[in-house]
Amino acid sequence: MSRLRNLSLFLVLAAVWGSAFVAIKAGLAYFPPVTFAALRYDVAGVVMLAYAAYAVDDPIPRGRDQWLEVASGAVFIIAAYHSFLFIGETDPAVTSAVAAVIVSLSPLLTTVFARALLPAERLTAVGALGLAIGLVGAVVLANPDPANLTGGGTGAKLLVLLAAASFALGSVLSRASKADISIETMEAWSMLLGAGLTHLLAFGLGESVVDTVWTTESLLALGYLSVVASGIGFLIYFDLLDRLGPIEINLVSYVAPVFAAVVGWLLLDEGITATTVAGFLIICVGFGLVKRDAIRDELRAAGVLG
Repeated sequence: MSRLRNLSLFLVLAAVWGSAFVAIKAGLAYFPPVTFAALRYDVAGVVMLAYAAYAVDDPIPRGRDQWLEVASGAVFIIAAYHSFLFIGETDPAVTSAVAAVIVSLSPLLTTVFARALLPAERLTAVGALGLAIGLVGAVVLANPDPANLTGGGTGAKLLVLLAAASFALGSVLSRASKADISIETMEAWSMLLGAGLTHLLAFGLGESVVDTVWTTESLLALGYLSVVASGIGFLIYFDLLDRLGPIEINLVSYVAPVFAAVVGWLLLDEGITATTVAGFLIICVGFGLVKRDAIRDELRAAGVLG
């Protein structure tokens, strides 16, 4: 039952976060990018704080260790990840599927950070080869023009890659933390603090809320990202992070592009190029090498291998 529960939550998370790339792309037609990210977590943070007040005995972080875990989530998982991602998706070359595929590098990047910060997480020579192959996949996906490295969306794709790295580092720091804090409390305060940091960044970039165009579509995009993708999505994410660890849970990044591609095609008429598919497949090969032992164990447990 536990395995089925984890699998079901995993697929729900992949669907929610895959379609979130499409909601971001749609909402960017109405919001300045970093302001959009900040508003998303203004709403999500309030929703999650209300839920934390209902679900746990003490919804306020206590002590240095708990606030450090909140701060790491706010800086890396909320502010840095979403600012880089939202800015990157403003480029027409970065479709929902492309953004999701680049973010699918997160498990490989997580391995690098886990190797440095979590002694139990080891990277073998074959694993290092897998990481290198995964990075090659990112280069193929970016498809840079040597004569114009900032053209063709290359710069925007690199920003999305920085977003993936930020998320991976935040995941490992959360796993490494020794703080005894509830998921609900940590998530709510990370969102609120992250929203504040993102607003500061938006102000520094010259963005303003008054530049937002309020329509039914913009409200739907903001509501979906705030309540479903952020509130419900991160609650599932941190629950699975505690059960599976940072490398396994970030495998959601390999399923999310499928949902992003399908929903992007249905709602935004986005196409999928051969380069996108090739980059994704190369990244999957890299992941297979990095996590070959875990994959073998899962296949044996399922009775596929003897």
